[in-house]
Amino acid sequence: MMLDKIKKKALEDHIPIIMDDTLEVIEKYLVKMKPKRILEIGTAVGYSAICFSKFLDKDGIIDTIERDEERIKEAKINIKNMDLEQVIHIYEGDAVEILPILNNKYDAVFIDAAKGKYPFFLKESLRMINKNGIIFADNILYKGYVLSDYNKHKQRTAVRNLREYIKEISENPNLETEILEVGDGLAVSKIVGGI
Repeated sequence: MMLDKIKKKALEDHIPIIMDDTLEVIEKYLVKMKPKRILEIGTAVGYSAICFSKFLDKDGIIDTIERDEERIKEAKINIKNMDLEQVIHIYEGDAVEILPILNNKYDAVFIDAAKGKYPFFLKESLRMINKNGIIFADNILYKGYVLSDYNKHKQRTAVRNLREYIKEISENPNLETEILEVGDGLAVSKIVGGI
């Protein structure tokens, strides 16, 4: 199957793609939701967007953002090969610049890009998420560093910002959040109050 090939190549090329157990959890939510529109921050080679596309409502759309040119090229080929060019739309560039100019409304958001930017991604996601929508943030526990007293210089900013993200989603009265220990940690935030 084509999807298995995409996954195998990504893993061989050491491109970080969604882990199987994380994907399984998200799919359970998407099956119930039947989203019309999904926003993905971090396309990589298009693997997760292709997986999510199976759960879209009729005529549903996925907008996905990627800044790495090589990955964009590969994602475009994968999306074309899966005949999903009408369904998955790639915004090319830095999510920090692209998100503020988007004004669509989304039923689900999947955050899987620069760890140091998660609080910013959250702010933008909250602006565009529909009532009853869900925001998924992958790698939220980041190799276990986030919940430990990790403080090495190299990853310090990422760890600090992921902690900040967890604090914000936990304290926001409009969100009902669960942090699941699947994959590298997945935060699932449901919109419950008015945003």
